[in-house]
Parts: sequence; C-alpha cells; structure tokens
Amino acid sequence: MTAFFPGRPQIDAYGAGGFRFAGMSHRGNILALPSGVHGWDADGDALMPADFAAVFAQKDAIDLLLLGTGHAMRRPPKDVCQAFAARAIMLDCMDTGAAVATYNLLLGEKRKVAAALVAAP
Repeated sequence: MTAFFPGRPQIDAYGAGGFRFAGMSHRGNILALPSGVHGWDADGDALMPADFAAVFAQKDAIDLLLLGTGHAMRRPPKDVCQAFAARAIMLDCMDTGAAVATYNLLLGEKRKVAAALVAAP
C-alpha cells in the first residue's frame, strides 16, 4: 500500500478509475479501514488472501468487510472466502457502487465495517 489518509471519512464519489473522500481524490483501488484510507495495489481480477493482509491485521476492529468488485459484482476466489471465515470476519461482495453506499451507511451507524474497493471505470 502506498497512499494513506488517516481517519474514517465517507466515500463521496467513485468512478473514472478512482474515488473522492475528505475533499481529495485517489486514482486506483482503496482500502477503507479503521486506521484510515489506504491505496490498494490488488488486482481486482485475481484477488488472493495476501491482498487482504492489512484487513486481517485489524481484525479486532472489523466485523464486516465490504468488497466492491468494480463495475459488476464478481465472487472472490474460494481461498479468499476461507481466509475471512478463518478470522471470523464477514465478507460481503457487491459492485463498487453498492459497496460505497453500504459502507457509508454502516459507517454512519458506527458499525465495525471496512471496505476493499476496486476502482470502476
């Protein structure tokens, strides 16, 4: 991970290959974690458990990870699902737009939520 913004801002917009939050923008994928918003170098078409190391490192602060898979919903590989189950973190997959909306709602409710968001074109 490279870019980092501390805090837990809502995601204001997505599309055109990136995201807007906290008055700034980021091009590419992001992880919205309790520790802040991080740039995420994962390949959305070939996710692996190692891509979620930062999520797993904060497992006590997260009950649910929303996985936004881009323009359309795609299921992650079985080994990714198993890695989340082994850590008792619920994984919910949906397209990125739905993940952004759900993340903002749950964040507003002070839930222990995080999001791994693949940038949509």
